[in-house]
Amino acid sequence: MEKIFILFVTVVLPALCMAQGKDVFDTARTGTVEEMKVLVKKNTDTINAINAAGFSPLILACYRGNNGVAEYLARNVKDVNYNSSNGTALAAAAVKGNTALAKLLLENKANPNLPDGGGMTPIVYAIQFENKDLVTLLLQHKAKTDIKDNDGHTPYDHAVISKNQEIINLFKK
Repeated sequence: MEKIFILFVTVVLPALCMAQGKDVFDTARTGTVEEMKVLVKKNTDTINAINAAGFSPLILACYRGNNGVAEYLARNVKDVNYNSSNGTALAAAAVKGNTALAKLLLENKANPNLPDGGGMTPIVYAIQFENKDLVTLLLQHKAKTDIKDNDGHTPYDHAVISKNQEIINLFKK
């Protein structure tokens, strides 16, 4: 009984108290998996909510690099490919250069070819930030190289613009 009490006081109670002051979006940005689970227990669909700016909790967790929460959400949301005007969770991971999180999203059926409002796909962001490992990962997961952004540029065009020969060479294989 003492062990249960200690567990409750040290793990469960803090999560309950912290989650009460945060909504799902705050928790996605800076919270813990335990806090997110508390919110899900209250309302199972809360992780699929969209805020006033059009972002899902998964996108916010990816932008903030909250990998644990992002992993939990990627495995539990209805649509890992929800696309805001600023892109998907995968695009957020690409913008932040988070290759590990991008890999996790791809393993959970994230589509590497969904453009944001500017026509930019995750591979374009990876190229722009000169993240060779992420470009490689996206190409391995069938990122298309012929999708044009709103300015008419393909990922290869962006690679040439970057003048990063290692990334340019990835397109020549």
